[in-house]
Amino acid sequence: MKFFIDTADVNEIRDLAATGLVDGVTTNPSLVAKTGKDFIATVREIAKIVPGPVSAEVTATDHATMLKEGHKLAKIAKNIAVKVPLTPDGLKTCKALSGDGIMVNVTLCFSAAQAILAAKAGAAFISPFVGRLDDIAADGMGLIREIVAIYKAYPGIRTEVLVASVRGPLHVVEAAKMGAHVATLPPSVLRQMFAHPLTDKGLAAFLADWKKTGQSILGAEDGAAKAAE
Repeated sequence: MKFFIDTADVNEIRDLAATGLVDGVTTNPSLVAKTGKDFIATVREIAKIVPGPVSAEVTATDHATMLKEGHKLAKIAKNIAVKVPLTPDGLKTCKALSGDGIMVNVTLCFSAAQAILAAKAGAAFISPFVGRLDDIAADGMGLIREIVAIYKAYPGIRTEVLVASVRGPLHVVEAAKMGAHVATLPPSVLRQMFAHPLTDKGLAAFLADWKKTGQSILGAEDGAAKAAE
């Protein structure tokens, strides 16, 4: 499974990208607004940090304007994936942009029927929002299971299932078990995946035992070098 980071905070992206665990980034107008920075400049900077897909969303709702915005966004960098909403105009735009060889991320998916349409429109990614479905007592992960099963039934479909609106590590684990291609995570969720109390407890015990020996791995190297001289 690929991990995308769902943020427009350049410092967060740079920090997490250094772990080698980040395959891409997703942004949206709300995330960029939180930074208070210029939208185009922010997307350009992110695309330089992460070599994988960087989703940048159009803000228009009609096909003609979405298409113009999509082409402008795609020119920012080769790794830009233009994000469009799952509406008739959005899918029409997806079809046109994908026909021009541009990656498209179709967002705000809440049903398997919508996911089928996005695949037919040539989407590179479909973004089902699991957390928002859970919020209204619907089965967010059940939707992921449905879409993955449908896409697997048709080898010609190249659209990747990008699990969005992730609320915690369990969403990620369940999506991975189902075979989803990508999960886009808030930085806090990726950091939660590192954490386990037994890891912390075990490390503390190892370090306490090591301290009792009075040794230093780097000190041993320095000592061996001096002895060789």
